Formats: sequence, C-alpha cells, structure tokens
Amino acid sequence: MANYSSVTTTTTAIGVSHPLAANELAHACGADTAWVVQLVEVGIVQVGTTDAPPERWEFSSADLQCALEARRLERDFGVGLDAAALILDLQHEVRRLKAVLRANGVG
Repeated sequence: MANYSSVTTTTTAIGVSHPLAANELAHACGADTAWVVQLVEVGIVQVGTTDAPPERWEFSSADLQCALEARRLERDFGVGLDAAALILDLQHEVRRLKAVLRANGVG
C-alpha cells in the first residue's frame, strides 16, 4: 500500500506594493531577524533608514535574491557575512564589466 504525504506551499508576491518585512525575509532564508540586521550592517541589503526598527524595514525581490545568495555562500563555503558582501559585490562588478564589454562589441 502506498503512503502519501501532503505538502502545502505558500507563495508571496514581492514587489513595490508588496515588499517583504524583515521577519519574512529571514523566514524565506531560513534565518532569524538578527541575521537580517547583519545583512543590513554589512551592506548586502539596503533599507531606507537604519534609524527605523527592523520591524519597519521593507525589502524587495532583489534584496531577497541577495540574501539567499549570501545564505548559500555561508552554507556552501563557510564564509562570514563580511566575506559574502565582498563576493557579492565582486560578482556584481564582473557582470557589469562583461555587459560593458558586450555593449562595445568586445565580449
């Protein structure tokens, strides 16, 4: 006899009109809000003002993508968030420079 289990998936639209709260970003990354605070401190994600408490911060889908990549770097390579911030910044710069080269017919 087959044994089936049910899995429920919840999705949330992320956009300008529906940004993620800090606790939602943390949950999406399998982390806690303190980890999100660290992401802001090292510059991996940006908030409008750090004067506001984390409960009032809002994040975009691009922030979620950066946070997930930082989490992957922590998990897969054991890097700290300072190193993850540097790696993400260098990856962004490489993509930007490759786009410049392609636009100039070099790449």
